[in-house]
Amino acid sequence: MFQIIKPIKKLMKIQYFFLIFFLLAAGFQGSAQDITESTFGNGIINSVAKDSSFSIKFGARFQALYAADWRDSEFEGFESESSNILIRRARLKFGGFAYSPKLEYKIELGLSNRDIAGASEFTEGAPMYIFDAVLKWNFYENFVLWAGQAKLPGNRERVVSSGDLQLVDRSLLNSRFNIDRDLGIQLHHKTFLGRNVIVKEIFALSQGEGRNVVTGNLGGHQYTGRLEVLPFGEFKDYREAALERYQTPKLSVGVTYDYNDDAVKTRSNMGEYMFTENGFHQTDISTFFADFMFKYKALSILGEFAHRDAENPIAREEDGMPTGAIVNTGNSINLQGGYLLDNNIEFVGRFTNVQEDIPGSRFPNQNQYTLGVSKYISNHKLKVQTDISFNDNPEPEMNHIMYRLQIDFHL
Repeated sequence: MFQIIKPIKKLMKIQYFFLIFFLLAAGFQGSAQDITESTFGNGIINSVAKDSSFSIKFGARFQALYAADWRDSEFEGFESESSNILIRRARLKFGGFAYSPKLEYKIELGLSNRDIAGASEFTEGAPMYIFDAVLKWNFYENFVLWAGQAKLPGNRERVVSSGDLQLVDRSLLNSRFNIDRDLGIQLHHKTFLGRNVIVKEIFALSQGEGRNVVTGNLGGHQYTGRLEVLPFGEFKDYREAALERYQTPKLSVGVTYDYNDDAVKTRSNMGEYMFTENGFHQTDISTFFADFMFKYKALSILGEFAHRDAENPIAREEDGMPTGAIVNTGNSINLQGGYLLDNNIEFVGRFTNVQEDIPGSRFPNQNQYTLGVSKYISNHKLKVQTDISFNDNPEPEMNHIMYRLQIDFHL
């Protein structure tokens, strides 16, 4: 009897296996034949609930980068120092509205090693996966309240998405002085003056120590205000390159003032923590930005100025001895321009100057000259970019040449 039952059970298991396999295969076949109305670059999923109670747009992107560096040798000229191939960025992005079109949300997660680096005791040792997690509530006319983690209204180049740049990456001004993302609230407002003039105002109150910090506020808070004027009407002023080919001149001019009260990091809410034997060195840090974006036909020009100051920039122990940590204070200018040919190949030039206030800080004085070429296959959603930069330093042995080649892909 058991000899009969055992083969029957085995046969039933085989039948279940084939049934499950058939159902999965049918599901995959059905999925493979599904046709979406979404187009390339507009998200993998883009849908609205039947009752209009929510919407979701889901997209993914990555940047594959090759970079090589040559240092100046006193006796033999420039010598190869390093080369690297890596996934510079890999992101998942979610957005849409919830409950009402007036309540929007945005979530952006990072997956590459460069994206999630920075784990510390202040993030409880967890990788820094979250870039954006923010709600945007249009509660009255042109007033929009943001709450959560998002980019602060700092320098224009930083607020431009890394996927909308006309060179492989941002400038030295941005890497030295930007104020990046933080946790808090922001109030955005837009004013229309006359027929074309638009004024935009933004105020932000944030924690002051950067993204994904979970251990509480160590210093004071960070206060950021930004004012923008668009004298010739709205346009894509937060997307580099003249892909829109506007037939009339377009200009956006902005200024930002940021004040970080009792900051404990070397670059306002960025950089390294300024540890002391009894806690942290705290100092008030102020950062000022002025910038503009100009577009007309195939021409685009971006200009930025940054200045940072601190009340007590050199971290010291109670006995007055320096700890070695220094706030990154000083000035920087960045100018770049591009011209887009009819075949969507763009030639770009950039000049960046960085001047430190305190000798011995992490970032030395330098000029950087960059030439780049970009081929926009599908605007910024699929492009190939390459550039070469020469970094000119006061000390010749620190001069170096950097070459980069990058593929940018967005779904």
